[in-house]
Amino acid sequence: MIHKFTKRANQMKPSDMRIILTAGEQPDLISFAGGLPAAELFPMEALKKASEAVLTEDGPVALQYSPTEGYAPLRQKTLERMEAIGIQANLNQVMITSGSQQAIDLTGRLFLDEGDTVICESPTYLAALNVFNLCNAHIVDVEMDENGMIMEMLEKRLQENPQAKFIYTIPDFQNPTGRTLSLDRRKQMLELAQQYDVLILEDNPYGAIRFSGTPIPPIKHFDREGRVIYMSSFSKIFAPGLRLGWICADEAIIEKYMGFKESADMHSDGFAQRITSKYMEQNDIDVHIEKINAAYRDRCQTMYECVNQYFPETVSCVKPAGGLFIWVELPDTIDSRKISITGLEKGVAVLSGDAFFATGSKRNALRLNFSNTSEERIIEGMKRIGEVLHQELRIEAAVK
Repeated sequence: MIHKFTKRANQMKPSDMRIILTAGEQPDLISFAGGLPAAELFPMEALKKASEAVLTEDGPVALQYSPTEGYAPLRQKTLERMEAIGIQANLNQVMITSGSQQAIDLTGRLFLDEGDTVICESPTYLAALNVFNLCNAHIVDVEMDENGMIMEMLEKRLQENPQAKFIYTIPDFQNPTGRTLSLDRRKQMLELAQQYDVLILEDNPYGAIRFSGTPIPPIKHFDREGRVIYMSSFSKIFAPGLRLGWICADEAIIEKYMGFKESADMHSDGFAQRITSKYMEQNDIDVHIEKINAAYRDRCQTMYECVNQYFPETVSCVKPAGGLFIWVELPDTIDSRKISITGLEKGVAVLSGDAFFATGSKRNALRLNFSNTSEERIIEGMKRIGEVLHQELRIEAAVK
């Protein structure tokens, strides 16, 4: 039988993201590959109470179809969370999505025709690259330094690609590097977007996961033209299994998003939305966020110390001020794909850095996740990966 798939379907390959999620289900494997929150920190008892309250107070409605734009009380609570970080909007500018991944997917459907240009950080979130590639977009990357996307390079890319549809950025504790876009560069990015008449897609799932330093206002805070589409998620700060995120944009743009969402899934899980809203009504979610931040701070510190203790001196990394990842750059001669394969043989999963580049050409970096592993297992896993790296360097030295 011949399967008459579309060109888009024929382009699909098993994704690194799927491999990550599968690896996370293997109990004996020490996994640094995913971006999973710590399951033991989920607020189970509070969620049980919230679920029971929703079913008791409004069960039939909670289990019925819901509005495409989302449950109004939850949208109101997301408005309040955005107001707390400097974003002014109204209820009609917010739509609930099935995680921020759906928000990225809907953005691709809404804005990208085949061959359209997207400008993004290099490296960047691999599942966003998957979306843009399936849209057959032309992906143009911009180099980063420790303060995020380099603005001189961004302007050059905008000059070279005057018809670019949007700039995609993760400004806070970027995935995969953990870097944060500086305040000055946020303002400069918006100025360039205005000058070259391009949208900004600001993806901020990690902003609340901060260990040190002072929060920086989102790019959307400075937006006066409706040029910034802001998206975030409850996955990293609450429970990813509920699959809830949101988009904040001008009403005309949200109206278009709703049309595409309606054709995709009608609406995000209404029961999950009501549970999340009820939880936030009964509890202070910021207290929960403080709890997970304290745990992640310790795990990040442990992993960073392990890099210095167990990895070769020729690797480099910067300790992030928040988020879920440490980015490790290896000597140019080491193939990170080979390290990830050998690591699995040693019972440790790490993700090769080439998955995060539009061209896949940089193969000497690793993204390590610390949030979903105990400090004891972090130490053991980092020892094993350190041994793999040292062994690889010894092999190279012997060949020379």
